Amino acid sequence: MMKILGRANAINVRKVLWLADELGLPYQQEDWGRGYRATNEQEFLNINPFGKVPVLCDEDVVVRESNTILRYLARKTGRDDVYPSDLAGAAAIEAWMDWASTDLYTGARPVFLALHMKTPGFQDTRVVETGIYEWTREMRCLDRHLATKGPYVCGQRFTLGDIPVGSIINRWFQMDFNKPELAAVSSYYDLLSQRPAFMLHVRNGRP
Repeated sequence: MMKILGRANAINVRKVLWLADELGLPYQQEDWGRGYRATNEQEFLNINPFGKVPVLCDEDVVVRESNTILRYLARKTGRDDVYPSDLAGAAAIEAWMDWASTDLYTGARPVFLALHMKTPGFQDTRVVETGIYEWTREMRCLDRHLATKGPYVCGQRFTLGDIPVGSIINRWFQMDFNKPELAAVSSYYDLLSQRPAFMLHVRNGRP
């Protein structure tokens, strides 16, 4: 049986758990990381020398990096509907996955670390304000896109692109700070909330 290594409250681990349940895959999840077994233990480093979660162990195959794990699982199960084999379709999905992990997360990360985690070094008001500004700018771009080309990020059907994006959208709505009304994003969040795996692993009260 596959193993997913990483604490179930970590955003990147939650992405993998969400997809595994979307695909109906059996797996075992082991808590590693903050508050659980340390990822600098030699047992973990033997699996992933970078010491980061999540890690997928599929018999003799070890896969690290959450978005790569998502692509691996979709390919493993032949789910062309969520990750098509055609070059253009795959590129469109991967662009959203990369955007969520870079541009969208650039602002989200310091806001989360400051307001939710209370992390030292992120308590500077300017850091928080800059993060909110950058996060909001990207959310407005997403809102315009969804309003004209939704309801999902790649159009009419759910794809891998929705998993990294949807995970950060949940963080946006779960955190308390001054934010604009984004009607299309709100509708998208409600649409994703019709998916049981999203509710179990992402919209479960945690930002």
